[in-house]
Amino acid sequence: MTVARTAATAAAITSAFSTLRGHRDRVEAQTMRDMFASDPARFSRLSLTVDDLLLDYSKNRIDAAAVVGLLDLARVAGVEERRDAMFAGEKINVTENRAVLHVALRAQAGETYLVDGVNVVEDVHSVLDAMTAFAEGVRDGSIAGVGGRFTDVVNIGIGGSDLGPAMVTRALSPYHDGPRLHFVSNVDGAHIHDTLAKLDPATTLFLVASKTFTTIETMTNAATARRWIVEALGEEAVGAHFAAQSTALDKVSAFGIDTARAFGFWDWVGGRYSVWSAIGLPVMIAIGSKNFRDFLAGAHDMDQHFRTAPLDRNLPVILALIGIWNRNVLGFPAKAVLPYDQRLERFAAYLQQLDMESNGKRVTLEGAPVTLATGPLVWGEPGTNGQHAFYQLIHQGTDVIPCDFLIAANAHEKDGVHHALLLANCFAQTEALMRGRTTDEARAELAAEGKVPTEVERLAPHKTFPGNRPSNTILYKTLDPYTLGRLIALYEHQVFVQGAIWGIDSYDQWGVELGKQLAVQLLPMVEGKVSADSRDSSTAGLIKAAAQLK
Repeated sequence: MTVARTAATAAAITSAFSTLRGHRDRVEAQTMRDMFASDPARFSRLSLTVDDLLLDYSKNRIDAAAVVGLLDLARVAGVEERRDAMFAGEKINVTENRAVLHVALRAQAGETYLVDGVNVVEDVHSVLDAMTAFAEGVRDGSIAGVGGRFTDVVNIGIGGSDLGPAMVTRALSPYHDGPRLHFVSNVDGAHIHDTLAKLDPATTLFLVASKTFTTIETMTNAATARRWIVEALGEEAVGAHFAAQSTALDKVSAFGIDTARAFGFWDWVGGRYSVWSAIGLPVMIAIGSKNFRDFLAGAHDMDQHFRTAPLDRNLPVILALIGIWNRNVLGFPAKAVLPYDQRLERFAAYLQQLDMESNGKRVTLEGAPVTLATGPLVWGEPGTNGQHAFYQLIHQGTDVIPCDFLIAANAHEKDGVHHALLLANCFAQTEALMRGRTTDEARAELAAEGKVPTEVERLAPHKTFPGNRPSNTILYKTLDPYTLGRLIALYEHQVFVQGAIWGIDSYDQWGVELGKQLAVQLLPMVEGKVSADSRDSSTAGLIKAAAQLK
């Protein structure tokens, strides 16, 4: 597809942002509290439902006219055309000359997704069927280790090969009826050693997730796991206790893994978009192939919604445009992701990689410096724990931090008291962020508590909340595999839309390369084999100081 934006397109985008700044000046004259008071239908106007999935974006500093301006921006920026190019298999990852087709990983049999003129769906389902046979064999014990049925599975990967399956396995723990799952990613030896300390080698299976089978952190941990198996069970046990998610079959074989136990994926699958592929094998082992296919089905349905729904009724588009409004029009640099579900405790970390590695870019597709701020800082933790940690800053700090709240209407547990309290807390936080508490309201509350006037005046500023702080709420029936698939795909497509508007390549990650290259150079210096005197004084000083502490 054509990469460079025309002068006319660039001018139209500049004009659209100018219009949006005019909307901002109008909207900022009112607080959200006033907007809700003057418009009883605000929630119905500024919320969107697809099946049971509800996005409430009414608690943002925005109105219907500003939303129209954002939709105009999406159109002139070519979001629809670029979306169609992605689904058509065009090479929208321009720096690596690759298609971006993670949507094909959840395609139904018989659908068509082309890469270089070849329909890849048949290959996708061939790998999915192989994964199913292996996963179900592990689950039913027909694929076993030296000590019999596998009780534990350790996934060794890093980045998308770890964050995705680890997050999904934890999120879907009510459906986990397979072996126990463990995830090792950090090259810090403590991670794998602490994991192995709890396991029996005779009943432990390792999955090594590395497309090239050269990722240094993953292969270092895999080598440690291999030694652990060999020391306990002998060299001949390696083949029975390892499988791989990789396309480097020669290296897989050299490691001692039968290539029949290697499950491949493709260069049009980015790591942070790969949980739907063979990288999801540990998830399938944990929850079974039927539930895994329900997970894929949820993402597939969100894909079709994103692909076909009008922009003004399109969940990923609206979520993305609210993010553009907060980032580029209101100038807020961060976003908190706050799932009110303990099983989504790794969801914010997963979205950190998805969003920040995709859209943390400083140059456009053409290689020119961007003229707009790009990806925000994404962070968060589950509620209600966060309420007792960092919500103080969100409510009364000097920086405004837009928030995404996520919650299910129904819990898996049958104790309704817990979930009712969870729902009440979630909704209360969104209301508190929007309404705040005026100084007069603080004074009245303090007086009602019996405080003397001097105490009222002393404490009132501390109990004042500015309010007018934006949030989205995403509500759904239950966190099941289908719903989780929809949620992840929702955020994937949000990232796509924002990258399209910013005119950046959301599917490369050159920013991770330099540190890796320097680590290779520094390793022999840290090991004392080469002098560090050629480095800057800080780096050389740190290497020498560490050596002195050995």
